[in-house]
Parts: sequence; C-alpha cells; structure tokens
Amino acid sequence: MTKRSGGHVLDNSRRIAITGLGVVSPLGQSAPESWASAIAGGSGVASITRFDATEFETTIAAEVKGFDPVTALGKKEARRLDRYSQFAVVATREAVNQARLDFQSDNMERVGVVIGTGMGGIETIEEGSQLLFGQPRGRLSPFFIPMLLPNMAAGTVAIAIGAKGPTYAPVSACASSAHAIGEAAAIIRRGDADVMIAGGAEAPITQLGVAGFNAMGALSTRNSAPRTASRPFDADRDGFVLGEGAAILILERWEFAERRDATVLAELVGYGTTDDANHMVQPASDGSGAARAMALAMNQAGIGVEAIDYVNAHGTSTQLNEKLETVAMKTAFGDAAYRIPISSTKSMTGHLLGAAGALEAAFCIHAMAASLLPPTINYERLDPDCDLDYVPRCARERPVRVAMSNSMGFGGHNVSLIFAATARGSHF
Repeated sequence: MTKRSGGHVLDNSRRIAITGLGVVSPLGQSAPESWASAIAGGSGVASITRFDATEFETTIAAEVKGFDPVTALGKKEARRLDRYSQFAVVATREAVNQARLDFQSDNMERVGVVIGTGMGGIETIEEGSQLLFGQPRGRLSPFFIPMLLPNMAAGTVAIAIGAKGPTYAPVSACASSAHAIGEAAAIIRRGDADVMIAGGAEAPITQLGVAGFNAMGALSTRNSAPRTASRPFDADRDGFVLGEGAAILILERWEFAERRDATVLAELVGYGTTDDANHMVQPASDGSGAARAMALAMNQAGIGVEAIDYVNAHGTSTQLNEKLETVAMKTAFGDAAYRIPISSTKSMTGHLLGAAGALEAAFCIHAMAASLLPPTINYERLDPDCDLDYVPRCARERPVRVAMSNSMGFGGHNVSLIFAATARGSHF
C-alpha cells in the first residue's frame, strides 16, 4: 500500500503502470517525433494525396507522411492488412520496445490487446466496392472480409506478439481508443491480465470518408490554408480535419512492472465513461454527460479538481463541440475551470477519430515528463462561449503532476482518462 499526494491510499494490486508508448501520426512516425512537432506548434494538415480530391468540398486532411507499409511490415503482411491495422502493428512495436517487454510462451495468457477504431477498414471497403461494381468486374481478395473488420487491428497485434489474454475492439466512434485504454485497465484490475496493449488505429482518409463527413457538413473547407484549418475553440472554426494514424499504450499491473524493474512513464489513475442519450451526433446541450465522465474519473482517482494540472480536450474544431465541451468543463470543475490550462492537439494532428483518444493520452504523458503543455494552434479570435485558458498558439512551460484527457463520440459516448506522474519518474 502507498499514498498519493492528498493522502489517498492506493492498493498496489490495483494500480496501473504505463510503461510504453507507440505513435504513428500526421506529426511523425514515432512518439518522440510526434511530440516534438506538437510542442513546436507544427501542423500535419495539407492537401490530400491519398486520392484525387479535386471535386470534393474538402481537399485537405492530416495524412501520415511517408509511411511505407512494405518496408515496415514486409510485402506479404502489408497486402493482408488494411491501412488502419498497419498503423496499429507499427505503433505497437514501438510501444513494446520502449516497455522492454520480453514475451515468453509461458506468460502470454496474461497478455491482452484492446485496440479500438471508429471506421475500421473503410479503405478496404471502398477498394472492394470499386472492384466488384466496376467495369470490367474485378475479383475480391480472399482477405477482403478480414481486412475490413474493426477488430482486426487488435487481432493482428495479438497474433504478431502471441498474446492469448483478453483481446477485442471497442467501437464507440471518436471515443473508441479512450474506451480501449480504460477497459484495458479494468481488465488488469479485475485480475485477468498482467499486461495490456491498448489504444486505437484509424485510416479514414478515403473518398467515402471525406464525402460522408462532407455530407454532414462536419469538415473544414478552409482548403486554401490547410495549416490553419483545424482551429479548436477559435470563433472562426468551421469543422474538423480528418486525420489518420495509431497510438498504443502498454498498461501493466503495478507489481508486475516493479518485479521486472520497468521504467514507469506514468500511472493511469482514473477512468470515467458515460453516454448523453441525446442525439446520434450532437452532444447534450448542457454538457452533462461529459461532465459526469470527468467526475467519475476524478472519483476513481481519489482526487478533487484542485489536483488537475492540465486537460487535453476533445476540441474537434466544430462550432457545437467546443461550446458544449466548455460548458461541461465548467460543470465538472466549477470555478477551477478558469485556472486549469486546456489545449486541443487536434489543432495540429487533425481528428484521428477512433485513434484520437489514445494519441492525446500519449501527449498527456509526454506533457508530464517534459513539464510542457502542447498548444492549441490557430487560436486567433475569442468565442464568447469559449472563455477558458486554451494554451493558445505556443507551448507553455508548467509542471504537470496530473493530466486529464477527454474524448467524445457520435452516439453520445464520453470518456475521461486521468494520468498521474510517478515518483519513479518519466523518461523518454
């Protein structure tokens, strides 16, 4: 038994250590590269190169640049995986390597995988449809069905490392990977695993993806200025920017990590999840669902609002989300909302949908290690409905002991994760 600051007693058997991070993002093909770009206020948004977007309302996105699946995975494996699964495997490798996990055949039943996605293999679906209904009619790959399945990133990772523990894929739109992390921790806490590989992967930058979100009026059409298109909390925001990539965290039972002398990057101390039960795509007008998720996470962590040093907001760059997310944070934090720095790294990465929560969790962990808050770039004009501290334009030096990451998804899903720095230190 140990104590966290504030006197809260912790049972080591229920504590969750984070020992590895892996990232493939529009800002870089590793966690350190992505973090360095975020702190510098970089942007991964540019004109779409994955297909000819000339005739689309939106012609910009946040693509992963220079990703070569054949080099990363080999020709045979690359052909059998949708792009979102390719990202997941590569990010997992980085996370496992950082955690210095030495998998042995006699312990793999205690290792599980929970990797979420919002869209799954949409690129495979699109390509298969073009083959089947094109002229002349093409022949589908025998891997067509496996490649498109939302669970296949988790399944492929489990196969790659031999994990035989609890393995599945949460699908809760843009909350998917945050759910994955929270549920992976719950699996460890109930004693069903010692190690969980958790996070999300997404590759939605396809003709169907862009056209579908355009039909909803959800995407920015600031095509002539891609780097400034994603502008969370800014009064002139006009929609989100599609992003792609993957982020993976290694979660371990605290005593297991201690026994193998692992470097603990951070501790996952709180997880709260709720639903608005309001509308397919619109958050509750009073932000109550998201506020309850934050309150539940703080309750599980055994902390009050005074302990929160930083919040990585959902912050999509849509008019409705930012207004209601601000209301939710005021409800959850009370007057403390005005002193807690909040930023949206989607201003730089675009919106990775089902992978967004895991990427933003990784940024929270880096923020604690570096005592640096990533900025909300493109924040230029105040919206009276968004009047909190959004760390505008530039990174800010500040010690961070406790960080919260919030995610929300179509269907009314809300997730709040809370991470704490540890006495053992964070090292990258």
